[in-house]
Amino acid sequence: MFIKARWCKAVVALCLVLTAQAAEAEWPDKPIRFIVPYPAGGGTDIVARAVGKKMADSLGQPIIIENRPGASTIIGTEVVARAAGDGYTIGLITDSHVLNPIFFGKKLPYDSSKDFAPVSQLVSVPFILVANPKTGVSTVGELIEAAKTHPGKITYASIGNGTPHYLAMEWARALADIDLVHVPYKGVAPALADVVGGQVDVMFTGMSSGLPHVRGGRLKGLAVSGPQRSPIAPDLPTVAESGLDEFAFMTWYGVVAPASTPPELVSRLSAELRKALESPEIQDRFLQLGVEAAPSSPADFASFMDKESVNYGRIIKLTGAKGE
Repeated sequence: MFIKARWCKAVVALCLVLTAQAAEAEWPDKPIRFIVPYPAGGGTDIVARAVGKKMADSLGQPIIIENRPGASTIIGTEVVARAAGDGYTIGLITDSHVLNPIFFGKKLPYDSSKDFAPVSQLVSVPFILVANPKTGVSTVGELIEAAKTHPGKITYASIGNGTPHYLAMEWARALADIDLVHVPYKGVAPALADVVGGQVDVMFTGMSSGLPHVRGGRLKGLAVSGPQRSPIAPDLPTVAESGLDEFAFMTWYGVVAPASTPPELVSRLSAELRKALESPEIQDRFLQLGVEAAPSSPADFASFMDKESVNYGRIIKLTGAKGE
């Protein structure tokens, strides 16, 4: 009886392996959903669509971008967590994926570690600090002076409490010891639209979404957030150069799949993403956008996110930043 039971378990295990191998061999035979937890038009959406198109060309199946914005990316990310792990749903994540557990804890409708399979990092992205020309400020120093002269009068936009855009400004605000009024939005596009329109004064945003407005004269570029100047905007100083010596902030995008996705399909997805990110077409496109391709293995991406969680925890403790 014992031998028979062991034989049955072995048969079941073999069937599962063969089924997984058959599924991988046939994958993909239908469109793949790429969930983007931000509105259309922002930097995340632009990057996702560029990479998705390149992957679709390689895989021979459409990559359908689904924008599911809101609640500090929680709405769209939950869609990925609840999806079938069959390789036909992937999701874009950003720093918010490691920030949300710090800010919201058990209030999250998913476990940021256990409910997802890391696939690959996509890009590293410096922010650009922009201001509406009506503010009359052209540098970080002028912004700080204006905020100290008129405390509580200058407003800044973000894509919600607990997001990188919010945290970057809160860190800069704390270092400069100034009082700014936070105005949260559901995504980069509507937030940036109101900065351009003059309803809000300043904002940290991605280079891809902010720089075109600076070049078009609709916004003033004050500084970039990274440790070095950007090659596509070399005239803009870093925030650190502008007087806040400790400040250096880079955001990032990556891709995850539902946790139940077979490792073989996760590896395939990671390989396809690397192929897309290393293509000359994508490299040129990203250079124009001011973002840097950063493909990684699933294991390396998981390790990277662990380190980011520790780093953000330190910044949050220093600033006293809050979630929703």
